[in-house]
Amino acid sequence: MGMPKFHSITVAEALTKLPGSKGERFVELFKHGTLSVELYAPRGKDPQKPHTRDEVYVVVTGKGDFVAAGERKNFQPGDMLFVAAHVEHRFENFSDDLAVWVFFYGQEGGER
Repeated sequence: MGMPKFHSITVAEALTKLPGSKGERFVELFKHGTLSVELYAPRGKDPQKPHTRDEVYVVVTGKGDFVAAGERKNFQPGDMLFVAAHVEHRFENFSDDLAVWVFFYGQEGGER
């Protein structure tokens, strides 16, 4: 099959895949090498735990607070948030329409 030359998905298309069959509020939409792209749309509470790889969030819709490494940051659509591997983080006080692109990349344990 080989390396993909092009891939595209809209937010609207991605949202149709949520929630997953077991109620998941995230869906992996693309994978290439170490890159994994997901859409995450928690509702009510953000139950996630620290991840084993570095990640970048890009806020598509919604507003709220992002808590990571002991800091709190307000976010809104268009904002980018980076979290290193193994760092405790979560979305808090977020609106019901929160949806974020999530980009996991690099080696297990994070980049150096």
